[in-house]
Amino acid sequence: MATCPPYPTRPPTRTHTHPHWWQRPWVRYGALITLLALSGLVILALVREQTGTQGFLVGLGLAVLPVPLLVAAFRWLDRVEPGPWRNLLFCFAWGACAAALIAIVANSFATRWIATATADPAGADTLGATVIAPVVEESAKAAAVLLVFLFRRRDFTGIVDGVVIAGVTATGFAFTENILYLGNAFGTDQLTGDSGIASVTAATFFVRVVMSPFAHPLFTVLTGIGFGIAALSTGRHRLRRALLPLAGLLLAMGVHALWNGSAAFGEYGFFAVYGTFMVPSFGLLTWLVIWTRQRELGTVRAELPVYVMAGWLTPTEPYALGSMRARRIARRHAHRHAGKGAARAVAQYEAYATSLAFLRRRGRLGRAGADFAVRERELLGALWHRRDVARPALDYAARATAPPVPVAVRPWAPPYGAYGPGHPATAPAAASAATPTPYPAPATYSPYTPYHPYSPYSPTSAYRP
Repeated sequence: MATCPPYPTRPPTRTHTHPHWWQRPWVRYGALITLLALSGLVILALVREQTGTQGFLVGLGLAVLPVPLLVAAFRWLDRVEPGPWRNLLFCFAWGACAAALIAIVANSFATRWIATATADPAGADTLGATVIAPVVEESAKAAAVLLVFLFRRRDFTGIVDGVVIAGVTATGFAFTENILYLGNAFGTDQLTGDSGIASVTAATFFVRVVMSPFAHPLFTVLTGIGFGIAALSTGRHRLRRALLPLAGLLLAMGVHALWNGSAAFGEYGFFAVYGTFMVPSFGLLTWLVIWTRQRELGTVRAELPVYVMAGWLTPTEPYALGSMRARRIARRHAHRHAGKGAARAVAQYEAYATSLAFLRRRGRLGRAGADFAVRERELLGALWHRRDVARPALDYAARATAPPVPVAVRPWAPPYGAYGPGHPATAPAAASAATPTPYPAPATYSPYTPYHPYSPYSPTSAYRP
């Protein structure tokens, strides 16, 4: 087996072209942060002007309650291949600041224009809520999903990524909108003298925070699913990749319009739409995301064995990395025996291994980009640098979650402590004294057939990297 350097070398060049100043990362990040900060200041001033200082503080205190739960739920869905926190922070800030500002300005302008043109303020409000608001708000939220899809393509690989990015964006938008609604409700209670359960604030809090905190995330998630399916499409299906996000956006607008217009269906129209449409839709989308996550775990189990045969991974790792329970046990084991740093290294190892499995699957299906080989080497190098900490923890997790069958019929499970000669878990002194192990040569990256337990490359053979 031929050897190769861990990272590809770049051919020497005689000339070096400096990028323009607007192409530098710090310029882009600075411009984006400035845009979001200015949007936040403007939206803060507008909401405070409409609600007053007391109303703003009350609305802020009540609106923030569902935010940690919703963000934690979306983060839980993304546990198989967690995306970077900076993407989620951008999406939440965009929804809470930029999208909310666009919605307030555009909705107010459109409603006033319709009222002036038709001389019917009541009809203008209804038309603005059922037609204008869904189009403006869903388009503003979809802009964040589009930006991540275009400029963070490496972190946007499937349906779960689309759901998480869209859901966090909508959570930020709902947060700002709830401040406005709850602050206005508190101002109304101050004028009427109502308080307690019978107050407008309590009713608004129950409807928007208790009954339907998932409303805006549910709408925008439909757009995220469209982008997620487009991310799974090959480069040959360009028309499909363009139409799927648009179809998701139109569906999100339609569902949003149905929700906003439910009050026009009669006294019990809201509850009818809530019970017959919103709750079943939420359950269906939850099932879809969980099912997709299980398929992602199956991809990990199916794609990683080829790296076992090449010597990059141990035989137990595809099984452990393909189980959320085993992953959790591995992190806890590392934390208990080696501290937070080891647990963090195991979590990073799990994330890199999952990205590697998804990358290989895209390569087999012809969906990988031109940087496939470079990205694969980067991920393999990241795994190799964390192997001494992660491998014992993952081996422990694999044995802890193994099915209750005799060891003799488990070809993937090595005997306890049998990592091979020189491994830090069995011979720490020898491993520390030996020279660093070079990267093993990766196998030929082509579509493969899963290895047979009795093949020359099975984990029970004498093969070692």
